[in-house]
Amino acid sequence: MKTTLLFTGIFLAGILLLQPVTSQNCNCAQNLCCSKYGYCGTGDAYCGNGCQGGPCFQPPPTNNADIPGIVSPAFFNGIVAKATGNCLGRGFYTRDAFLNAVKSYPRFGTSGSVADSKREIAAFFAHVTHETGFFCYREEIDRSNKYCDQTNNQYPCNPSKSYHGRGPLQITWNYNYGPAGQSLGFDGLNDPEIVARDPVISFKTALWFWMNRVHQDFASGKGFGATIRVVNGMECNGGNPSTVNARVRYYTDYCNQFGVETGPNLRC
Repeated sequence: MKTTLLFTGIFLAGILLLQPVTSQNCNCAQNLCCSKYGYCGTGDAYCGNGCQGGPCFQPPPTNNADIPGIVSPAFFNGIVAKATGNCLGRGFYTRDAFLNAVKSYPRFGTSGSVADSKREIAAFFAHVTHETGFFCYREEIDRSNKYCDQTNNQYPCNPSKSYHGRGPLQITWNYNYGPAGQSLGFDGLNDPEIVARDPVISFKTALWFWMNRVHQDFASGKGFGATIRVVNGMECNGGNPSTVNARVRYYTDYCNQFGVETGPNLRC
């Protein structure tokens, strides 16, 4: 009898061990994936095979888009040339830094057709152009707001640090600096300044945000307007029509330079 019970217990335990733990924590923040085992995070372990929700990785690239060829020196320098002569960021953002950073995100600009790739790259640089003033600003001008969400216990603020906008997409808030740092290998909560100090990390944070928050919507055909809603939703629904128009104008210009149509849903 004892032997039978022991065998039954071992058998049941074995069955339990074979079952994935799927309910540990699937109420993830918007920028985190829910892994196949129910944990929140970023990277292949969370966003790869079996990902249950959040910005799960897309399938492997489906085209051979030549990103260095699309983001040519003429294209990149054409943006920089429109910045004011005395801007603080001149010389910080470089094409080499972008191409170095994009190596860490092989799915960027490689989904769908080559035309789709060009549209995604145009969308990314349209927002970068607007957020940085033609690569003029490393960080936002008004730094009075520290962008600390004190209710976020997973990524608690360092009280001596500010999480205001920095980098090509002006990443903000402790709940973005924290996971971005974890994913990219820097201390986002205690050294957020590195985003305005290291040009490669700066571009990587922008690509991290894009791939975690924007790429999936754009790749699924929701249009440029959906990207505005993610990057700065306060501008939408009449919040700031002039800035929406500026973003759309840059996007349209870059699509024209790349020789592709803009696609539907330009505004949010």
